Amino acid sequence: MAAGAPEVRTAAGVLRGTTEGTGATGGAGTAGGAGTAGRAGEAEGTGTAVFRGIPFAAPPVGPLRFGAPRPAPRWDGVREASAFGTAPPQSAAFGMDALAPPDADDGDWLTLNVWTPDPGPGAGLPVMVWVPGGAYVIGMSSLPEYDGARLAREGVVLVTLNYRLGIEGFGYIEGAPANRGLLDQVAALEWVRDNIRAFGGDPDRVTVFGESAGAGSLAALLAMDRAAGLFRRAVAQSVPRPFFSAELAADIAGELAAELGLRPTARDLATVAPGRLPAAADALGARMDRYARRWGALAHRSIPLAPVVDGDVLPRAPWEALAAGAARDVELVVGHTRDEFRLFMALDGTLGEEVPEDRLARALRDLSPGEGGDEAYRKAFPGLAPEQLYEVVHSDWLFRMPTLHLAEAQVAGGGRAHVYELVWEAPGMDGLLGACHGLDVPLVFGNLRGGLPSLLFGQAPPAGAEELSGLFRSAWTRFAAGEGPGWPAYDPDRRRVRLFDVRPSVAAYPEEASRALWRDHVFGALPLAGRGTV
Repeated sequence: MAAGAPEVRTAAGVLRGTTEGTGATGGAGTAGGAGTAGRAGEAEGTGTAVFRGIPFAAPPVGPLRFGAPRPAPRWDGVREASAFGTAPPQSAAFGMDALAPPDADDGDWLTLNVWTPDPGPGAGLPVMVWVPGGAYVIGMSSLPEYDGARLAREGVVLVTLNYRLGIEGFGYIEGAPANRGLLDQVAALEWVRDNIRAFGGDPDRVTVFGESAGAGSLAALLAMDRAAGLFRRAVAQSVPRPFFSAELAADIAGELAAELGLRPTARDLATVAPGRLPAAADALGARMDRYARRWGALAHRSIPLAPVVDGDVLPRAPWEALAAGAARDVELVVGHTRDEFRLFMALDGTLGEEVPEDRLARALRDLSPGEGGDEAYRKAFPGLAPEQLYEVVHSDWLFRMPTLHLAEAQVAGGGRAHVYELVWEAPGMDGLLGACHGLDVPLVFGNLRGGLPSLLFGQAPPAGAEELSGLFRSAWTRFAAGEGPGWPAYDPDRRRVRLFDVRPSVAAYPEEASRALWRDHVFGALPLAGRGTV
């Protein structure tokens, strides 16, 4: 890597980035198959080149608002790429709205960031593209836990991106294409295909990875014709259940627009500044439990927006598409944490508290698969206290079973999948969090301090966290390099999976009681349960 500020020529113009770090490998070495490029950067001690705030599409405002992404305009001269782009408008959940700047309405949200140990067109390094999560209403690539330096130092080109969220990205509104947030992700991957070679990446070795709504996005991309050929591998961490039917999405969009006294059309909603729209989704999310007769199980969670199986952008639900072979040529790693729902119970103040019997009974009735789910769950888990059973059924419905079934659908469709479960327990909150949702994110990136990591690990992460992070980083970068993640592919008969702990192991899938309950369930788009009733 040349000394000084690195410069790279892209299709739209020249970018000037920054050089950061010392070129250390971060503990796990370079990714196998990356050639000598990563080791050369390490030997020179010149650090990692970082390019932030690169536009991959034009700002979706003005006449482009609620439209499919358009190409970013070219520029003359050298564009500084040292600062992150503007975060898209955010929900107020977890205070994320405070992180969106006052000028967020300018629409300059569709940017990405690149970390590379060797910004040279001949390096041919594996590429990893991170899609942030956040229930499709929060999330931004500038969060400190998504800093890509440690992964890049192991011999990969690391890309993180923004996409439209909330009503801007996922509202099912008249006069606009569905799933605009997913179309943004496709546009970012097309940018990677066309430009990443200049940053030292190999466009034929692209791996997408994401967690929670990021994993749900990847599941959708696996089923989308528009995304075919843009990546060869995918890592889906905690795939969420909600995918909406067009009827359900339209009904929810009507209620979202009604919060603003408008119709659910692009023309009406375009009269509202982008920064005001998240409040409407927040207000509806706060009272979703009133809509149980119309929206069914979805009313248990404040999830008013999600990908829509519209028959065009997203032709089929991911489980159906993969079982039919839609992604058989894509290698897949998919997994979840053991105690997915504990984080949400901690955030709403119910972790460690008693759950009333009527609340538990309703959750078991509405979230269990098939008829008689209430009794089936009680029989399957006879020793659990009410709050533990409440946690388990939510974990299964929200993440664990959708994740497992995505792997099984991939195998049924003739593809290959590797399954994992994170069982190591977070030490934060006196250990009550267990192996909770989101715990794998800082472990994968190797960023163990500040923000969410502080909640999970405390102010001083234990040695076990650093050791486990090295295992995750090694597995993910090996997989991106084409060497496999380091454990056998999933077989629906033997069901061997990697259990991530400080001392990892390969064993039979441990959530057998839940798997048996959900064995015959068919995952698809959530339907509209009824009309005109609240």
